[in-house]
Amino acid sequence: MDLSLATREVDGTTVVAVGGEIDVYTAPKLRDMITELVAGGTYDIVVDLEQVEFLDSTGLGVLVGGLKKVRAHDGSLQLVCTQDRLLKIFRITGLAKVFVIHDSAEAALAGS
Repeated sequence: MDLSLATREVDGTTVVAVGGEIDVYTAPKLRDMITELVAGGTYDIVVDLEQVEFLDSTGLGVLVGGLKKVRAHDGSLQLVCTQDRLLKIFRITGLAKVFVIHDSAEAALAGS
């Protein structure tokens, strides 16, 4: 399974809709997208994981790295995730306390 990425901007916040699998092979694609957004001056990002079927430690590392990049510019990186198997990964790793996780992109945008 490949990784699909689509972006849209809503009131100064960029929503990155991710689909497929985020693993050691596809994670660099997501990392490059976040790096390009930050380099282009986008510091408020919502990563929508609703269409993600698999997430491994490399993917988690990319999300944490992205969070560090936007925080260096006083920005935010929030997640949209309702899938129990992905939420469990965030809870087990302690990242549920690090990321703000919303149940919809609309909720994330309202909260930013």
